[in-house]
Amino acid sequence: MNSSTKRPVAWLVIVVLTSLTALTVEACASAPAQDGSERVSLDAYAEWRRDDTIIVDGQRVRTGAATTFEGERARQFSEIQLGDEVRLTGVRLGDGSVLATELEAKVNGSALFEGDVRAATDEIEALWLKEGMMFEPKEDGGREVIGTMVTSGPKLARVERITRRMLPPYLPAEAVRVHVVETDEWNAAAMGNGAVWVYTGLIDELSDDELAIVIGHELAHFTHEHSRRGARSGLLTQLLGLGALVAAEAIDNDVLRTSAQVAALLSMTATLSNYSRNHEDQADRVGLRYVSEAGFDVGQGPHLWARFRDKYGEQNPLVNFFLGSHSRPTDRIRNIERELALNYR
Repeated sequence: MNSSTKRPVAWLVIVVLTSLTALTVEACASAPAQDGSERVSLDAYAEWRRDDTIIVDGQRVRTGAATTFEGERARQFSEIQLGDEVRLTGVRLGDGSVLATELEAKVNGSALFEGDVRAATDEIEALWLKEGMMFEPKEDGGREVIGTMVTSGPKLARVERITRRMLPPYLPAEAVRVHVVETDEWNAAAMGNGAVWVYTGLIDELSDDELAIVIGHELAHFTHEHSRRGARSGLLTQLLGLGALVAAEAIDNDVLRTSAQVAALLSMTATLSNYSRNHEDQADRVGLRYVSEAGFDVGQGPHLWARFRDKYGEQNPLVNFFLGSHSRPTDRIRNIERELALNYR
């Protein structure tokens, strides 16, 4: 999409659902404390075991004699299973890892709104694939094409190879589907149903390491169920509203179709800006871990976002969604540098 083109609300809803890659993260106010004085709270999933640590929220988590285990799933470190939902509080140690003081692990089951999110995004994915293009509904009842689907060839094969390489071990390969969209823009997204969309603008101009950082961020939005978690703050309303837009396209009468689409657009505006910045922060942290575990160079993160800043500027809405709601690329670079210092020295 052209960054100078004003997008209707429908496209913004799709962006929220699929988590536009160029969204920025909340800046950290200060340098990390590494003497045990920095309190840490994590709410994510156990995704790898590395020696005496488990990886949760991209962080290396340790337990000790003073760790209190809560719930029935795990009473000691060895009982925590990969894929378990983990909530913990702890302190940051000198090597950047986190010592858990209180930890709860439970099976990642089906949660509130999870089925709704998957059903709605399944419909959107199916529609785009049927039409052979990614498009957005317009308020006049038409559609604006973002790009056509690339269904075979080296670009699709490259994205699939990078994506499969980064999947956490508890996630089956069939849970993720990769799609490539022909457009010069730098963008990628992941839906709540496991559909990953990558624009050829990125594929053509980024190295494998840089592309992995982008895709890793998007995978984290899916694996950490940000669409479902965001439903509590109004995302379900947006999903249902987008479903109404899709359904409205089937109305034969032009006037009725346009009226239905406009009504659906208006119903979504009130909750559109409630998508959590914390999810963007987490997607960056977890995404870097996916990149590292797959053997790509996480150190390319600051350089990559400097390239985004050079291409789109510091305040461009594509890079800085809702302007004041998210940090600038410069802040994002600083946050990633902090993460590199904590976990990838």
